[in-house]
This record gives sequence, C-alpha cells and structure tokens, in this order.
Amino acid sequence: MTGSLRGLKVLDFSTLLPGPMATLFLAEAGAEVIKIERPETGEDMRYYPPTWGDSSVNFSLLNRGKKSVTVDLKNQSEREKLIPLIEQADIFVEQFRPGVMARLGLDYESIVKINPKIIYCSISGFGQDGPKQHLAGHDINYVGDAGLLSLGLGSSDNPVVPPALIADIGGGSYPAVINILLALRERDLSGKGCYIDVAMTDGVLPFLWWALGKTSASGASPENGNDRLTGGSPRYQLYTTRDQRFVAAGPLEDKFWAAFVEAIGLSEEYRNDSVNPQETIRQVALIIKNQSATYWEPILKRANCCCSIVKNVSEALKDEQFRDRGVFDNTLVSGSGDELPAVPIPIVPGLKSQDGSQKSAPLLGEHNNELLK
Repeated sequence: MTGSLRGLKVLDFSTLLPGPMATLFLAEAGAEVIKIERPETGEDMRYYPPTWGDSSVNFSLLNRGKKSVTVDLKNQSEREKLIPLIEQADIFVEQFRPGVMARLGLDYESIVKINPKIIYCSISGFGQDGPKQHLAGHDINYVGDAGLLSLGLGSSDNPVVPPALIADIGGGSYPAVINILLALRERDLSGKGCYIDVAMTDGVLPFLWWALGKTSASGASPENGNDRLTGGSPRYQLYTTRDQRFVAAGPLEDKFWAAFVEAIGLSEEYRNDSVNPQETIRQVALIIKNQSATYWEPILKRANCCCSIVKNVSEALKDEQFRDRGVFDNTLVSGSGDELPAVPIPIVPGLKSQDGSQKSAPLLGEHNNELLK
C-alpha cells in the first residue's frame, strides 16, 4: 500500500455526496476506506441515474477504490459485528441527522469507549447544535441560508440555479478532509482522538469573504448580480458571441483591462469603465456579439488578458492542459471492464496512492467475508 495515508483505516457510514467525496480523498491518499451500507439495497446513490454497468455512475465515481460491507444498523447483533473494525479504525465518518447515531449506539461517546484514539467526523447541514440542527435541507438551502445564493440569483423572470454543489463539497467534503488531517496531526502529538462537527452551511461562509467584509464595513449587503465579482463590472463578465458561446472575461487589473479593450477594439470613450460601467458592459457586449467564439479565442489568447471561451464538459475533458498534467489519467473500471475517467482528486502525485490507476467501486457487500468475521 502506498500514499501518505497508507496504513490508516476509515469506516465510512456516509451516503450521497459530502461524506463519500471526503473519504474518496482519503482513499486516493492510500487509506483503506470501508463503506458501511444497508443490506440488500445499499446506499441511495447506487441507484441515481445515469447507470453505468450494474450501478450508478455517480456512485461509482465517488466510491472508487473503497470496500463495502453490509450491516443492519438497527439490529444490535448486526452492529456488534462492527466492533472489531471499530477497534482497528483510525477515522469514523458519518452523515446522519444529529441524534441518529446516538439512537443507534454509534455516537462518538459510545465509539470512543471502544477506541479512544478514534477520529470521529460528523457531517450535517447545520451542525450538531443550534436551532436548525434537525432541519432537512440540500445544497441549495445551505447556500441560500449562508447568503451566497443572493449574490447571483439572475432575474426574477429567470432565476439561476447554481451549477456547483458548493455546500456539499466546499462546505462539507473539504472541511471534513482538512479537519481529519489536522486531527491526525494532533493525535500524533497527544495520542488522543477527537470529535469533529462539520456543518456544511458554516463551510459556505469562506466563499463570501469579500461580501461579509463589505456588509460588515458598510452595513449594506451586496446586491444581486451587481457587485464587482457578480456581474456589476465590465471587467468580470460573461459576454455572448455570435454563435451563442460565451467569453469569460476577467481582466480586473488595469494592465489586463487595457490589453482586453485594445484586443477587441473598444472605442476610447468607453474604456474608462468607472464613468458608466453599464454602458461599457453594453458596448463590449455588442463587439463580442459580432463575431464567433472561434474568431475571439486566438485573439484573446494572444492578448493574455484573463479572458477565454467557456468550455463545455466534453471540451474540458479533452483540454490539452489537463492532458499534459495527467489530471484524467486515473480511470474507473466497471465489472465488465469498461473504463471512464476517475474524479480528479487534487492530491499531488507524491502523496497519492500509486497502487494502480485503474480501480473500481465495490459491489454491495463485496467485502463482508473479508472484514466481518
């Protein structure tokens, strides 16, 4: 086994996205990750469309290289099968609503009696305390409650749903991994494990660093789509091309702005965008609209002004930059031998497991005989 987390054992009771993505990071760094799933059906993500082989492609991508055992957590004798694994485990990850693991006798207070060195991480929408702790929610609710969604809602006639699950991954998976690694370091120093309470809504707040500062300093919240980084500036904007593609324009600094307006031939009277930003946006939009994306792409590349053509996912998969860096070199393998690119995990090669670039997701209960003795 290789990787910076080799030799560590992770018990993963989480489902869907935040926890499984976090434990995927740990697996990619060499930890042995064991998924604890319901008998017969397993976790819900196994059945999310689209299917790929005998399972969901979403499940397969998030659980590449892990192991699976099935245990009925509502059955005490079944739960007792986990005790040897708990005794050996370094990390315990769960994603139930607050209070569920206590009812099952699998809360931190119970687990730490079995294994005092365990690092126990709970991931939930609002955390383990506070008035919202038991509220149901999904990513769109968490980014809404944190204030992030209000900064780029689109119009009342055409509201925009965020394309990224920021709370799940940025507010859940990443903080879980960071805190688990910090807890491992603390355990090296003190010999003790700890409890980690990750609230996805709390984890969204760093994405609003500038908006929080502006609101606190001025007393007024940034308006929907009207701030420097949310659509109010011609220097950070999406412009439509003649063929309905988009230029992602980010020439914030003066030198990049000067290069951009020179490259597109913006009239001198509109180059000082502090005079009338909306008119400058309109004039730039008219120019970009006159030509296709293939016309603008080489011009903007030569200008090197933080402007580019927005790619779709198929184009991104073929991008020479990613290819050159080997971002998509690892593959996910189905039971029938089919392959597709694995989720790129941003762990540098020297810290990542080198035990084969081709790995599959586990079948439901595939490792029962190996691990539940």
